Amino acid sequence: MVKKVAIIGAGISGLASIRNCLEEGLEPTCFEKGEDIGGLWKFSDHVEEGRASIYRSVFTNSSKEMTCFPDFPFPDDFPNFMHNSKLQEYITMFAKEKNLLKYIQFKTIVSSVNKRPDFQTTGQWDVITEKDGKKESAVFDAVMICSGHHVYPNIPKESFPGIKLFKGKCFHSRDYKEPGIFKGKRVLVIGLGNSGCDIASELSHIAEKVIISSRSGSWVMSRVWDEGYPWDMLFITRFETFLKNTLPTVISNWWYMKQMNARFKHENYGLMPLNSTLRKEPVFNDELPSRILCGTITIKPSVKEFTETSAMFEDGTVFEAIDYVIFATGYGYAYPFLEDSIIKSRNNEVTLYKGIFPPFLEKPTLAVIGLVQSLGATIPTADLQARWAVKVFANSCTLPTTNEMMDDIEEKMGKKLKWFGQSQTLQTDYITYMDELGSFIGAKPNIPWLFLTDPQLALEVFFGPCSPYQFRLMGPGKWDGARNAILTQWDRTLKPTRTRAVGEAKRPQRFYNLLKILLFPVLLLAVLLAFY
Repeated sequence: MVKKVAIIGAGISGLASIRNCLEEGLEPTCFEKGEDIGGLWKFSDHVEEGRASIYRSVFTNSSKEMTCFPDFPFPDDFPNFMHNSKLQEYITMFAKEKNLLKYIQFKTIVSSVNKRPDFQTTGQWDVITEKDGKKESAVFDAVMICSGHHVYPNIPKESFPGIKLFKGKCFHSRDYKEPGIFKGKRVLVIGLGNSGCDIASELSHIAEKVIISSRSGSWVMSRVWDEGYPWDMLFITRFETFLKNTLPTVISNWWYMKQMNARFKHENYGLMPLNSTLRKEPVFNDELPSRILCGTITIKPSVKEFTETSAMFEDGTVFEAIDYVIFATGYGYAYPFLEDSIIKSRNNEVTLYKGIFPPFLEKPTLAVIGLVQSLGATIPTADLQARWAVKVFANSCTLPTTNEMMDDIEEKMGKKLKWFGQSQTLQTDYITYMDELGSFIGAKPNIPWLFLTDPQLALEVFFGPCSPYQFRLMGPGKWDGARNAILTQWDRTLKPTRTRAVGEAKRPQRFYNLLKILLFPVLLLAVLLAFY
């Protein structure tokens, strides 16, 4: 019998899950609370309870060649970094091309997901849904949770003495839509993440004064990287990952900080992270340093105390006559339709093998898709997660024992503590993680074999961007167009920017940059020998 799979949410992860269920011969049914696909990227001018929310001006932080579904490149005339409406257009194109819409039940809320009484032998779930006030129950062989983690705002007001006395307006960045009402106002933004910096930069053009309060600082990167190329196409490469994982820690940390400070010295702008060597997710903002230089944004440390109209910071300075406080303090993740103990099995914290499977389930028939964060884009990550998950559901892949899964989780927590400063963070190293998932299903690129059989492609795969097409080059789900997509990715990157052609298109000189990197230790050795 064909296994029936319930998919919760029709955002990027949900669409990837539907598509991969179909590829594996499973029968998906997707339940979407809203009226359309897209999840986080479907803009609405009002906040909807239980759904992710973005502001009107949101652009992607990942470029199109690094963001796409692995067998569905963006049109070559699409901009490299897209407004949310443009990404939504692409998502709709993908769903129609793959004929996914007919598997989605819109305006349908999932009320509960519970193990059936015979779960230990069948692995089946009772899923109760509600639409137009009418409840229905159905039995599914597996469940894929794709509801995202930008739904439940984290507002730590208990960490701010006096906030209850404050007479201005307070709200979470989730409720921010556009800048109009802030004209001439004095605004305090708490949090130096992507949303906080985006909102502060936008408001700084019309507000009287904008201050960002940050507890620990952040690295701030530009979408425009060396020689004007998209940052991720130069930064997220197998060669860069190889260097990071093989160089001595002191050299790796030096190289990382040098890259982060290439555009401007963070300490001069009050942005330097307290622990500067941690690989915490950087902020992507092309405007913030300029707004600080122009004096329209000021960076301050944590708020020590609020009064009725002001905020005192830990450095003793005071921001008077505040009109608005915006908490850009991130999100919690919760699944109200699911019993907490299923995925919170370790110290009441989310515990998932490879960020996907609960290790203590008697049957591996529940997967969480999209609950990881990395420097890589969400779409290819969710696609590869879903590809592996549906193969586990179909019994063409098996999971390790519970003890082996828990050992892996503990090991990964130790590495996360080293690289990111928190063991429970959702962050992970993109290429390392994708290669792990790819190896489970035979989709990890075989680099030595490529160098022997296709040197041109191998050079692009190893030294060039680790674009999504790499994970459809070989193995199950192989896409015949993957090789050509990799070899032409720079053509699609340059197409929308070369609207006034001057000379020939210039691709990155990877080997020149490699030579510079290799010459550094030689030069260092020569200097040491000269003084010996």
